Amino acid sequence: MRYTQKQIDKFNRQKYIVELEKVSKNLFRMFRDDNILAEDFVRKFGQLKKKFDEKVEVQLESEYHQQLKEYITRLHRQTCLAELFTDKNFSDIREAEMSNLNRLQKLKNGTSYKKDKHKSKRQNEDWG
Repeated sequence: MRYTQKQIDKFNRQKYIVELEKVSKNLFRMFRDDNILAEDFVRKFGQLKKKFDEKVEVQLESEYHQQLKEYITRLHRQTCLAELFTDKNFSDIREAEMSNLNRLQKLKNGTSYKKDKHKSKRQNEDWG
């Protein structure tokens, strides 16, 4: 059975997005775990980023996915590519990066609760 180019593109896109999500979930898990040291974080994040980079890059339409990709790239530059990344640096950025990941998650979830038929009702309500 031969696959069409459209099917192949869709498959590659899904794999790319799944890998992107996987990296973000692992990052959040590592930031949340107090037992993770900077050395372990750099090693694991380096492995995840390498695996992510092996995927065929696709065009991302979703604002969430675009920002997530930018976030992962920026964080990789700040941590793994930095000459000196210590446990102190890691503990300093831990809370801020967890907050950034939460903001990205809110961006993703924010679109799932908005339906046009409910928006018009809310705008016309009079509270007082």
